[in-house]
Amino acid sequence: MTAAPPAPSAAVPHTGAGPRTYLVRTLGCQMNVHDSERLAGMLEAQGYVPVESVPEAAARATDAGDGGADVVVINTCSVRENAATRLFGNLGQLASVKRRRPGMQIAVGGCLAQQMRTGIVEKAPWVDVVLGTHNLDVLPALLERARHNAEAQVEIEEALKVFPSTLPTRRESAYAAFVSISVGCNNTCTFCIVPHLRGKERDRRPGEVLAEVQAVVAQGAIEVTLLGQNVNSYGVGFGDRGAFAKLLRACGEIDGLERVRFTSPHPAAFTDDVIEAMAETPNVMPSLHMPLQSGSDAVLRAMRRSYRQEKYLGIIDRVRAAIPDAAITTDIIVGFPGETEEDFQATLDVVAASRFSSAFTFQYSPRPGTPAADLEQVPAEVVTDRYQRLLALQKRISTEENEQQEGRTVDVLVAEGEGRKDGATHRVTGRAADNRLVHVALPAGLADDERPRPGDMVTATVTHGAPHHLVADSALTGGTYRLRRTRAGDAWSLRAGLVEEPHSHGEAAPAGPVTLGMPALRR
Repeated sequence: MTAAPPAPSAAVPHTGAGPRTYLVRTLGCQMNVHDSERLAGMLEAQGYVPVESVPEAAARATDAGDGGADVVVINTCSVRENAATRLFGNLGQLASVKRRRPGMQIAVGGCLAQQMRTGIVEKAPWVDVVLGTHNLDVLPALLERARHNAEAQVEIEEALKVFPSTLPTRRESAYAAFVSISVGCNNTCTFCIVPHLRGKERDRRPGEVLAEVQAVVAQGAIEVTLLGQNVNSYGVGFGDRGAFAKLLRACGEIDGLERVRFTSPHPAAFTDDVIEAMAETPNVMPSLHMPLQSGSDAVLRAMRRSYRQEKYLGIIDRVRAAIPDAAITTDIIVGFPGETEEDFQATLDVVAASRFSSAFTFQYSPRPGTPAADLEQVPAEVVTDRYQRLLALQKRISTEENEQQEGRTVDVLVAEGEGRKDGATHRVTGRAADNRLVHVALPAGLADDERPRPGDMVTATVTHGAPHHLVADSALTGGTYRLRRTRAGDAWSLRAGLVEEPHSHGEAAPAGPVTLGMPALRR
């Protein structure tokens, strides 16, 4: 006989002697990652602690991905067709853990929660909390209510309740930060459910954005990524169509901010003033993610993408003219309803002409509630064949473009956790200015206190270009290797508990929860 699934947590305050722990798992885009940082910040503001900081709790982690936590939050995405299957697979694994862990709670948020609502609890009655994209702020209260009432709490708002940037944020990284400049989207792409789930675009005022950028820099971050569903339509809400270019230039004036990135722009609204701002602002990095989706005008029209092949290629040409070393990446959908072989060939032609450094490629999958879901679908075997042909072309181009980097000296911002084989290869991993992934060899015999920390900057020469990364082994033959200690590395050491908190005079503040207010001043 199969055991019944555990019910939502009864009113048990906490079974352990220590603090109540949490784990946030993120499925989806960078916007979701940033939302997860806010969910974590709110939990910490209510006294919860990350499970990894409580060894006795972390020691009970299972293969279900619970981390050993008392509260597991899954922040979902609904872009891909298998999103629901993946979520309920994860929830099924967590059910058995919950049976054995008194007081454990499970919460589901994000785009799929906004879309499915009570359907999540109907399919997984052991879930305690479901909340949407418009009301992140209610998570702690819903957890408490579910615990007190011993029944699931589902709360979905139809419009944005609290602007997310006003919420406390526990940044995932001590050295790099996401800063939202807008939420929502005004486009009506026929394949996309995001505008329905995230709502109409709402822009933050430039002063608020810059205050948050200054605040995270004061805490030690040296890289900031500006986030929006369509960053280059920023400013329309308050009547300034040139606001995004001005924002990039203003970021160039922030002392201590070394790298600025942004995602995602939309080709239809991408203007030359943004290209000029990128080229003329030293800390705006030479990398651009420019979604293509399709190279066929007919398919773009059916997708309601308000640009055509000629406009797209014109943008690529102007970016390369202004920023010759820019690495350009893209998104491409294969097999959109009605796509013919001729349409697909047009996509291959644009990929060949654009020479993307990499591409995020997707086989079209219908999303319920979108206009394209009701159209006649391309046969699966045709989609698969086209997809493989696209992958082969892009892999060849990526390899050729990365091989051209060989012999180039690059500055790499060392990352935490990007190089899964670093321990075995004795390398560190990070991103070059153009956002290429680089694995860097360290000089032989390097003492532990001479090793680069996440957040530090390493300079090395590229020795090998592979399809998805670069290798810079110049240090192994006595070639280029320089290490620059940074405030960001100091912030990482502080967060990792390797140094004591300074009582100071201008050092980077600890990289914990961030709230908006007046930014700290560095002397």
